[in-house]
Amino acid sequence: MTSDFRQRESGTELLARLKGRRSLKHLEPRLFTEEGLLNHGNTVEFHGPEGAGKTEMLYHLVASCILPESKGGLQVEVVFVDTECHFDMLRLVTVLEHCLAQSTEESVKQCLGRLFIVHCSSSTQLLLLFQSLESMVCSHPALCLLIVDSMSAFYWIDRLSGGESFSQQEANLRRCVECLENLLSEYQLVLIATTQALMRGRDPEAARPDGAAAARQPPMAEFKPYLCKSWQKLVKHRFVFSKNTTVDNKQEFAAVSLQPRSSIVNRCSFIITDGGVQFL
Repeated sequence: MTSDFRQRESGTELLARLKGRRSLKHLEPRLFTEEGLLNHGNTVEFHGPEGAGKTEMLYHLVASCILPESKGGLQVEVVFVDTECHFDMLRLVTVLEHCLAQSTEESVKQCLGRLFIVHCSSSTQLLLLFQSLESMVCSHPALCLLIVDSMSAFYWIDRLSGGESFSQQEANLRRCVECLENLLSEYQLVLIATTQALMRGRDPEAARPDGAAAARQPPMAEFKPYLCKSWQKLVKHRFVFSKNTTVDNKQEFAAVSLQPRSSIVNRCSFIITDGGVQFL
């Protein structure tokens, strides 16, 4: 794929590829507290059950990227790959309007012009998308962030269609990871992807104390890797999302930052308001 494209690459596209892309190191420091988490080429995984705040956090990050610098944004482009048909444009617009004081239809449109949304309904479509992204990435030097919500959407379908061959079950995902490795390393992108908590290690409730201490217990038991080894190797950092306590009728959420070896690094809490994510 890469060699064939290079033969058709123009001089302008070559310069765009080699010049480098804007750093995302200032993207939401309340979540990405450790230095280097969003270095060029890195992959960050948001892991957790449905309803744990992962997609809302993605909307918050997308808004922070596509907002103009004058409004506190990074003013960079984002590709959002929706594999679960959950993307809610109206919700994202609401978040943007909350961030834009005295927002107008034109100002929102300018922000949305930096966002590219792609829908995939199978792992084969996802693979074809990643194989075809190179030309777009190369011709958009302002494109800095690739988001996939989620990488685990087709896990059970691929398990069924792959028959008894474990290698065949993972074939498409492994090829997707190969394409992603090339895109991230050669074009200095950052990947943020979600995965569902489809597997459980031990019963998390059995290991947690009662009372207030339970709310502070990090949800380490909530993560058990199940995607292919090449994906686990690609992930440089992982956040485990979970529902926390309910205070004053407001549901709190927690995001625990884990290194690949599952050592706890940091924990933050947030709530979801009409205007988006609000950190506590």
